Amino acid sequence: MKAVCWHGKTDIRVDTVPEPNVINTRDAIVKVTLTAICGSDLHLYNGQIPEMKSGDILGHEFMGEVVEIGTDVKNLKKGDRVVVPFTISCGRCFFCTNQMFSLCDNSNPNAAMAEKLYGHSGSGLFGYSHIFGGYAGGQAQYVRVPFADVGPMRIPESVSDERALFLTDIFPTAYMAAENCSIFPGDTVAVWGLGPVGQLTVKCAFLLGAERVIGIDHIIERKALAQRSSSVEILDSNDGDLLAKLKEMTGGRGPDCCIDAVGMEAHGRSLDALYDRAKQAVMLETDRPHVLRQAIQACRKGGTISIPGVYGGFIDKFPIGAAFGKGLTLKMGQTHVHKYLKPLLERIEKNEIDPSFIITHRLAIDEGATGYQTFNDKKDGCIKVVLKP
Repeated sequence: MKAVCWHGKTDIRVDTVPEPNVINTRDAIVKVTLTAICGSDLHLYNGQIPEMKSGDILGHEFMGEVVEIGTDVKNLKKGDRVVVPFTISCGRCFFCTNQMFSLCDNSNPNAAMAEKLYGHSGSGLFGYSHIFGGYAGGQAQYVRVPFADVGPMRIPESVSDERALFLTDIFPTAYMAAENCSIFPGDTVAVWGLGPVGQLTVKCAFLLGAERVIGIDHIIERKALAQRSSSVEILDSNDGDLLAKLKEMTGGRGPDCCIDAVGMEAHGRSLDALYDRAKQAVMLETDRPHVLRQAIQACRKGGTISIPGVYGGFIDKFPIGAAFGKGLTLKMGQTHVHKYLKPLLERIEKNEIDPSFIITHRLAIDEGATGYQTFNDKKDGCIKVVLKP
């Protein structure tokens, strides 16, 4: 079969690899009908996530048709059309039974690796390095889905692949990011980064009752899309007076909630952003937290910082004093996708939201390498790439 494979930093190839097989009674094999390149995949593309191996199959946003099931998978049958959460969860451990699916104790066979870096291991992830299990990803014609009796959800024929696909990751990620803000009527929410997750986060903040949402980015196409699809107010992230303008827009108080939808590869022109790039270049810092610093500085006293943007290692010059002094609440983490699948599918079915509005590029899987380069370099107005095997 064809699959999009990682061979080193910025070296993505479409290879011919063996088709997967059922190896556990709780497995399923899914024939992929649509998959996507996620902003998190660009961290792999740029060599920011360790423990990748040449030939690893990428991709964690995918859906398709069930073509084979293990003997213990009773909830699915051949021919079912399903979306698959990017987090791999056993459904039976303490964390899964408490709906914290991305913290599953049993799905990462390489838990010892994660424990050395983070103290504890979260769940396994599709196509996202050997720290998170070394599982083959879904940017392929077929994929093995472990714990298929827990993860995949059937999709009705009335919902197209493009409308359903982002249930696998970025729609629940955006929703959880907004939910973590505990939004009250009248709240103002500021969202840094208007990439795919940021676009959907703006929508979700409004769905959950925000009165105002301020989107922050410097890319023209992203700002334009956000304004076309919602009543978001826009600020330029390269504006040297950004923090002052946020204060002015909120009567001097600051946004009630600030969402970092950028994460570890934040860009900027300020002194701290240049400092981060220099330290990262000589491997004295793994992540660039320029946006996170801004969010902490901007947020009102007693407010909430929500972090859906991925961070992978260690950051410097973290303003813990500001967070402490202002009594901020910080909420973050991989998304508990399974928890959100049914309620968010219902919102799609009711036409409250159509997540497919973010798609700008539709490519064949043979064009996977081109898709990565276009997305990473933000060429041709690219906001979201989907691949059809």
